[in-house]
Amino acid sequence: MTPVDLHCHSNISDGLLPPDEVVRKAHARGCQLFALTDHDDTRGLALAKATADELGMQFINGVEISVSWGKHTLHVVGLGFDANNDALLAGLAHVRSGRAERAERMAAALEKLGIEGILEGARRHADNPEMISRSHFARFLIETGRCKDMKSVFKKFMVRGKPGFVEHEWARLHEAIDWIRGAGGVAVLAHPGRYDMGNETMRVLLTEFKRLGGEAIEVVSGSHGHADVGRFNHLAKEFGYLCSSGTDYHATGEGAREPGMNADLPIGCAPVWTRWAPDLQPLAA
Repeated sequence: MTPVDLHCHSNISDGLLPPDEVVRKAHARGCQLFALTDHDDTRGLALAKATADELGMQFINGVEISVSWGKHTLHVVGLGFDANNDALLAGLAHVRSGRAERAERMAAALEKLGIEGILEGARRHADNPEMISRSHFARFLIETGRCKDMKSVFKKFMVRGKPGFVEHEWARLHEAIDWIRGAGGVAVLAHPGRYDMGNETMRVLLTEFKRLGGEAIEVVSGSHGHADVGRFNHLAKEFGYLCSSGTDYHATGEGAREPGMNADLPIGCAPVWTRWAPDLQPLAA
């Protein structure tokens, strides 16, 4: 196991726990290098870093930016950037500004199915009103007994072609990468195995991501199975990417692994974290 987690969420976006509690959970599992990567928001970083410093755990700044690329919604993780960079903060604020309107359209679509009070219910689950998301709607649907878990909510209501899905324009791919690089950070394509695209389209994406300045892809992810790890290990080597690793933790019991530790990268992968922790090694089994 590798004591690294470079993809985690708190209640600043769509996680359940405050930033300091997420850090403590990661540390309790042996994490040595940690990044908080809330969606489109960096306001949890100061508390997360202070807690990591208190615990003696190395911390790097992170964020996960929502991106529109053709008909696809992608996520780009930024790591190791200056959290006070004006262009990055302005870009993230612009991305966040569309979430409330999207939530209203999602609620209107779901209310047509007879689901009353869903917008108020979703807002009740969102600690940060700016960051209301599909996960907050999903928790309300689970709470009211309409679905048993997050996976079934998304499959029934929230993905393309289902009644709760609405089109939305996020940041463009070049914008997200420019914001991250302009702030001195590394742009990482998050959980590529989750994207509903064929091999040819994935290769186009990896080519464009590289051309625009992306440097890494997540090979080990909480949403990647063994086949995904093998596939993206191969593609990372072919395209010359560094490899990242993260649990994508949001909440205990919601599918992803607990924060703090990940399976080792496959042999031959070049870890992205050598930028910040060159001597970090996997733990003995």
